[in-house]
Amino acid sequence: MTMLGAVFRPQLPPERLRPMARAADEAGLEQLWLWEDCFLESGIATAAAALAWTERLHVGVGLLPVPLRNVALAAMEIATLTRLFPGRATVAVGHGVQDWMAQVGARVESPVTLLREHLSALRALLRGETVTTAGRYVQLDGVALDWPPAAAPALFAGATGPRTLRLAGEAADGTVLTASTPPDGVRDARRLVAEGRAAGGRTGPHPIVAYLLAATGPGAAGRPAAERRSGLAAVPGTGVAGDAHEVAAGVRRWADAGADVVVLQPTPDEPDPEGFVRFVAEQVRPLVP
Repeated sequence: MTMLGAVFRPQLPPERLRPMARAADEAGLEQLWLWEDCFLESGIATAAAALAWTERLHVGVGLLPVPLRNVALAAMEIATLTRLFPGRATVAVGHGVQDWMAQVGARVESPVTLLREHLSALRALLRGETVTTAGRYVQLDGVALDWPPAAAPALFAGATGPRTLRLAGEAADGTVLTASTPPDGVRDARRLVAEGRAAGGRTGPHPIVAYLLAATGPGAAGRPAAERRSGLAAVPGTGVAGDAHEVAAGVRRWADAGADVVVLQPTPDEPDPEGFVRFVAEQVRPLVP
């Protein structure tokens, strides 16, 4: 079954999160995804709040930029979320937007090397291991969590380019794709992730999460196109607009291409964020297998 979710965009003020999370929970939406975009809102703080305000909603953070976060701190925060809200949180890590990383003095020469080292150390820490490593970027000396999770959570990676997609397959437990990924891009991503999984000897499930730009209601048809023109999702063939049947048909196209989780991403000018999540849960969900 295709899982369905929605995005709380950090362009909304933090105080809008509670009503949107509660609306999603009450409507039966499966997943709400949050972003840690510079310089808007923290992914971990918002995830903890959304989880505390809801009963059953699964919350995803997609993604934490690894140049901003020491791996030990990331492990502490993910472990805390996992112990407080078992089975209800998914966290993805990734390169971050390189211009933003340069802006804060955190840009590295080899983002792929950093992500590989970060994923390796982070997964080991979340398994409760004591980690000593002297990588190019990640350096730990006998570090272990005092409160590791009872079971290590799945750790996802955000990826776009071929090298990072292969790395996600090799070193992560799932992959998050941007809203600039059309159905053919999802197919290509699945192939590259599979190559990485084979190289790393990985078995078991590896979910693919795809963001899908979506709009409904008055003026819906023009809103995804306006966002694409702005450069936020500037790839032809991305985005859906219309009523529940049209949006569900779009979800099915991405699911048929290989997305296990389709997360509908409202446009920045969405006039009713709470209504959007109710629309996804109550009208689109019954039309998606």
